[in-house]
Amino acid sequence: MTALGKLFRTTAFKLSFAYLLVFTIFAFVTLGYVAWSAQRLLTDQFVSTIEAEINGLSEQYRNGGLRRLVNIVERRSRAPGASLYLVTTASGERIAGNVGALPPGVIDQPGQFETAYSRTDDQDAAPNHAIVRVYLLPGGFRLLVGRDVEERIRLRDIIHRAFGYSLLFIGVLGCIGSWFIARRVLKRVDDMTETTRVIMAGDLGGRLRVAGTGDELDRLAMNLNDMLDRIGELMRGMREVSDNIAHDLKTPLTRLRNKADEALRTAKTPDELKASLEAIIEESDNLIRIFNALLMIARLEAGNAREELADFNAADTVRDVAELYEALAEEAGLPLEVSVEEDLPVHGSRELLGQAMANLLDNALKYGAQSTSPDMVAAIAVSARRLDGEAEIVVADRGPGIPEAERGHVLERFVRLETARTRPGFGLGLSLAAAVARLHGGTLRLEDNAPGLRAVLLLPLGQMPVSQAPAQAAA
Repeated sequence: MTALGKLFRTTAFKLSFAYLLVFTIFAFVTLGYVAWSAQRLLTDQFVSTIEAEINGLSEQYRNGGLRRLVNIVERRSRAPGASLYLVTTASGERIAGNVGALPPGVIDQPGQFETAYSRTDDQDAAPNHAIVRVYLLPGGFRLLVGRDVEERIRLRDIIHRAFGYSLLFIGVLGCIGSWFIARRVLKRVDDMTETTRVIMAGDLGGRLRVAGTGDELDRLAMNLNDMLDRIGELMRGMREVSDNIAHDLKTPLTRLRNKADEALRTAKTPDELKASLEAIIEESDNLIRIFNALLMIARLEAGNAREELADFNAADTVRDVAELYEALAEEAGLPLEVSVEEDLPVHGSRELLGQAMANLLDNALKYGAQSTSPDMVAAIAVSARRLDGEAEIVVADRGPGIPEAERGHVLERFVRLETARTRPGFGLGLSLAAAVARLHGGTLRLEDNAPGLRAVLLLPLGQMPVSQAPAQAAA
């Protein structure tokens, strides 16, 4: 396809041409109305002039008779101009005036009309046209007064020429403007296309150029750039997850293989073989839990759990999960303090919120017993309340906490601090809780509890309080 053909096929050129067509039609109607109004105004002036002269001449006839009328008509007929006069007898014989010839029967029809005529001094020329009025005088005489319409014809020709030149001028300028606009838009679209080709070739760092005009193409480019940023983040996350899976699953898989190999080599009795198999099953269960957590996080980040969302009371879920962990907290020697407001309506998943709460409480139980202050009683505080249109759910402990510089990092998958590597876990609990928060349109924020960690889960409240339905135990 040639460059010109490509230009003509662009949406910008088609829109510009459509606007040009609409504007041309509008100009055509406007100029036509102006021409019609001008000719009508000129015709009205002719008629008014003729009417005034008819009234004046008839008055002169009544006052001075035919002789005075003829003298006045002869005098006016000799004056230059477009006015026409004719006085005839009842049979149509000419008495005075500057009209030499008329179509048959014209002088016999009283009234106003448009007709052809020729002057007395130029009867061999082509007939002209005039607006005339025939007036019947007393005694049967007839008076014709008219006005040549040559001025109207000249005006019409002038308007037609102006109309033609205007349409030509509009068409040329419109085509040039359409070409310029389409070329400018096409260049920006071609730039975008070239950038997308670079991105599709594998360079995810490419971004669409923003001209800074704030038009729809700029808005499209900014939205696409934001989308590419998000895709880049997801790709980096996938690479990190792949690296983390390869690193963190290599050890348990190696242990699993070594235990199976050891069972084959060293087991002498059925009891020893059974113990080895139980250890292998336990290690396999840990791997299954890791994969289940990874699948759950991926499902939440993709938004595939949105069809399971419903209205429920988050206060019931928080109380139920806290009640399940009371026995575990008591065994760990950590008092569990619960403070929950009554109505916290949330649109989401009761089970997923329960899972997030369970993960936060698991972390609090693991690390909350390591109180940094000997004078402070290690305890876990669970609270839920309304705060600025959101449900604020907090799990706070008195453990060593997390350094501020690491609080964003630990929300990623398989991230564990050095101080936590001696304790059981895979570094997925906070990632899952953060994914649950994002699915509900909320956030998970980690704060200093001075000392300890304060995990704050913020979820948007529903429009109406939900009914107090029986809470289901969180998984």
